[in-house]
Amino acid sequence: MKTIICAIIMAFSLGLRAQESNNCKEVLLETTVGNIKLKLYNETPLHRDNFLKLVNLHVYDSLLFHRVIKDFMIQCGDPKSKEAKPGDFLGEGDLDWTVEQELRLPQIFHRRGMLAAAREPDDSNPYRESSACHFYLTWGKTFTDAELDKMQQRLDTLYGYRVKLTPEMRETYKTIGGIPHLDGGYTVFGEITEGLDVVEKIQLSATDDNDRPLEDIRIIKASVIEEVKQQAKKPVATRRPVRRNTSGNRR
Repeated sequence: MKTIICAIIMAFSLGLRAQESNNCKEVLLETTVGNIKLKLYNETPLHRDNFLKLVNLHVYDSLLFHRVIKDFMIQCGDPKSKEAKPGDFLGEGDLDWTVEQELRLPQIFHRRGMLAAAREPDDSNPYRESSACHFYLTWGKTFTDAELDKMQQRLDTLYGYRVKLTPEMRETYKTIGGIPHLDGGYTVFGEITEGLDVVEKIQLSATDDNDRPLEDIRIIKASVIEEVKQQAKKPVATRRPVRRNTSGNRR
C-alpha cells in the first residue's frame, strides 16, 4: 500500500512539474505607438528571470527605443534614455551585471518577431554574455537559397561549424524572414505574440546618423500580464520587406 501511495504522489508531483514547464510568462509593452505582447521562453530561464525582474522593478518604463534599423531590428534598454534630450547619443548605458549566453539552436533562432538580448561585441566580451537590460525585437529580411549558402559559410567561419542552418530554419528565412547572421552569437529568449505591426511601424521610423528615431518612441509601461500555455513555436506570417541589412557594435 505504501508503495502505491508513494507512486501516486510521485506521479502527481511529476505531473505538476510538467504542467509548470508548459506555462510561460507574458509581458506587455505599452508604447507610444501601440502595444507589443511578448512570450518568454522557459528554455532560456536565466534571460526569462532577468527580464521579469527588470519588468517588475519598472526598469523599462519610460525608456526609448534608442536604436532602430530598417529591415533589421529595434532596440531598447538604455537606462539613460529615460531622461535623454533630442539628439543625445544613446546605447552605452547599462546595469552592472551580465547574463550567461543561452543558445537553443536550432529550435529557437532569429526569425522575424523574436525577442533577443543585446550585448557588447566579441573583442570585449569573449563569452558573449548578454547585457543586463538591453534587448531587441527582430524584423530582418527574406533570403534566397544562394544568400543562405553564403550566410552558412559566414557562420562556419565565425563559429567553427557549430551553427547550422537546418532545412526548417532555411525555409523560415526564405518565406518569413529574420536575421540569420546573428544565430549563434546572441540569445533569443522569447517571441512577439501580438503587436508585430507595431514593430514594423517602428522599424520604418526616420532616424539620425546614430540610428536613433528622430521622433521619440517610448515604452510607457512594461508589465507581466499572465501565464500562458506554451505552444509549439510557429513562425508568424507577414509580408516580405524591402531587402536591406545593417549591423552595428551592440545589437
